[in-house]
Amino acid sequence: MRAWAVRHSGLMERLYKGFEGMVARAAPMLARIGFDRLERPAAAVESAVKGFLFDCRMCGDCVLSKTGMSCPMNCPKGLRNGPCGGVRANGNCEVYPHMRCVWAAAYEGSLGMREGAAIGEILPPLNHALKGSSAWLRLAREKAGLHG
Repeated sequence: MRAWAVRHSGLMERLYKGFEGMVARAAPMLARIGFDRLERPAAAVESAVKGFLFDCRMCGDCVLSKTGMSCPMNCPKGLRNGPCGGVRANGNCEVYPHMRCVWAAAYEGSLGMREGAAIGEILPPLNHALKGSSAWLRLAREKAGLHG
């Protein structure tokens, strides 16, 4: 399914933008319920949905919208800012020759996205303290300017 999501990155981008808007509008209600109370169920749903679509590793610091809908956490080397120097001529991974390079797929996916140029942005290092947490809830807090 991961390859399908990358091939249909434009559709996935539009769905993500729509979902992002819904999350932002729901943020005040989510805050009243309590983000801490919602963390476990939200993370479970997010893990199931994003796991199916993107082979998500629940890093808690999602950058799919900037990486052509290809999750960089699937890179065996954990590279978040582009491919290593070992990408094979056929675009496959140096470590797992049968696997498509996550960053080759990311580039291809970015070509189908309106905001595909975001792939060129330097991403901050992964915040390991967020592992297993819901990026969706964090997005809701950020979009609504809330911190709790």
